[in-house]
Amino acid sequence: MSEDLQHLVTAARHNDASAWDHLFRRYQLPLFTYARSFTRDRAAALDVVQETFERALTHAASLRDNTRFGGWLFGIAHQCCVRRFRVLRREADVFPAAADDALAAREEGLADPLLALISSETASELHALIERLPEVQRTALLLHVLGDLSLEEIAAAEEVPLGTVKSRLHTAKRALRTQFERHPQ
Repeated sequence: MSEDLQHLVTAARHNDASAWDHLFRRYQLPLFTYARSFTRDRAAALDVVQETFERALTHAASLRDNTRFGGWLFGIAHQCCVRRFRVLRREADVFPAAADDALAAREEGLADPLLALISSETASELHALIERLPEVQRTALLLHVLGDLSLEEIAAAEEVPLGTVKSRLHTAKRALRTQFERHPQ
């Protein structure tokens, strides 16, 4: 973490609105991309980003180490995504037609910024392959690639040992590589 970023985190923790604004601008796109890939819903992803920063502002005192701000922030976003998923699943049990509408709405969202750089056919295939990964592998991969988090930050966000994160990333990358080799373009 750069010194400037550490200074911003320190200032934000002392309720500096300008520092929070800078941090928001720095992290909003990576958080949105992560939440969008998790929720598959543009509006829900925007809500997750907003909720993440609201919770970060409220609980800034609980951050023990300023250098772990990114991992801490993505940990909050992950918790928000999981909570939304559980609510959606409960609603699907109670209101099956509403769940179908929610799933259809997810499919109409905008493409992820990273995937927009890849051809739509390849992006579609990559997205499908990533979706087939077990959740723990998919989360580690998305936090590392889209969230630009270090392995240590992912371990802190996921509350798992560093070796576990390394294993999950290795396994996810190997699975994606194998799938691409089986189905070349």
